[in-house]
Amino acid sequence: MKKRIYLCIDLKSFYASVECVERGLDPLTTNLAVADPERSDRTICLAISPSMKALGIENRCRVFQIPKSVDYIMAPPRMKLYIAYSAEIYAVYLKYIAKEDIHVYSIDEVFLDVTDYLFLYQMDAWELAVKIMEDIKATTGITATAGIGDNLYLAKVALDITAKHVEEHIGFLDEELYRKTLWNHRPLQDFWRVGSGTAKRLAEMGITTMEEIAQTEETFLYQMFGRDAELLIDHAWGKETTTMADIKAYKPKSNSISSGHVLARNYSYEECALIVKEMTDTLCLDLADRGLVTESVSLVIGYAYETGREAARGTQPMRSCTNSYRIILPYVMGLYEHIAEKSLPIRRLSVIFNQVMDEALEQYDLFTNPMEIERDRKLQKAVLEIKSKFGKNALVRGMDLQEGGITLERNMQIGGHKSGE
Repeated sequence: MKKRIYLCIDLKSFYASVECVERGLDPLTTNLAVADPERSDRTICLAISPSMKALGIENRCRVFQIPKSVDYIMAPPRMKLYIAYSAEIYAVYLKYIAKEDIHVYSIDEVFLDVTDYLFLYQMDAWELAVKIMEDIKATTGITATAGIGDNLYLAKVALDITAKHVEEHIGFLDEELYRKTLWNHRPLQDFWRVGSGTAKRLAEMGITTMEEIAQTEETFLYQMFGRDAELLIDHAWGKETTTMADIKAYKPKSNSISSGHVLARNYSYEECALIVKEMTDTLCLDLADRGLVTESVSLVIGYAYETGREAARGTQPMRSCTNSYRIILPYVMGLYEHIAEKSLPIRRLSVIFNQVMDEALEQYDLFTNPMEIERDRKLQKAVLEIKSKFGKNALVRGMDLQEGGITLERNMQIGGHKSGE
């Protein structure tokens, strides 16, 4: 098999860098935090500039955790602007690499399979990375960092760990160099796909480095982590079998869509019933807009932290596949009434529609009136057309105007944050 070479490129402190560029400021020397000033000082900073990180401030800190002695600019989130910058930078990637060899990992990070481009450009991977990074800087003013590796994992680790400690903002790793330089690196959470829970369980067994994972009996690791141990063992040795072709060819066995929300305050059981209805309505419109239907619904209810209670979860199958709010709502509310602890304050909600499929596959049972379904569909399409033409808040349900409702505010957001419009 031909040896592959990958780049993993990240946009340095992306949201904060965009805000600095928009103000004509240097992102590397300006103290700036992206956070909503209209929220409390406990709101999380979406990003802080590199100069603030250099002061030892954590990237995803809360506003009150920024030392009072630090003078900085607070920039309200502008998600629509960040998406526009990300699209412009993606266009830069397309100047060098075909979309089939690009995997967008997040709004500010991509993987590139550059194996077949190095001969074309008569460059090595390092030179190509520099070329692309310089183009991003010249086009948008955003500084990028890059990791180069023989597989996707090594490219990501080279970005996350190695590139941070060199002036060129580029790191390189192959399996040999990985074991030579990072086998004893701590903490384990710095490595891709090692979360705090995994690191804690390993530490309880006296395992704190990748070398120690590699030298541990595999049977023991499988007993601890089940099938997830395979990935952990491979990564401990710097190996990764997944390729860009595998990513592009992947098709999930089943699809779902969901809506999640962290509430601004603790809500009572009665108050939260309204939020569940609003979220269900939004998801039904989303289904109709995509020409999809669902055959079962799930609900996750997260209680306030101080209760110490685990989230409640439940799933309810429906008699038929549909995207009709009128039909789906009773199932969701029945689930809510069944699993919610009525005396506990609620802080998080997620509504999920499972086994989503094309509307053409919709089936009716003996109790379904096709005429009513068609009427619901026409109504949803009309609502979607009005919202598309005049804005999401041009047409809303009466319940959305009630005290405690969140739809009007969420319609002005992208990803739970202000769009900037």
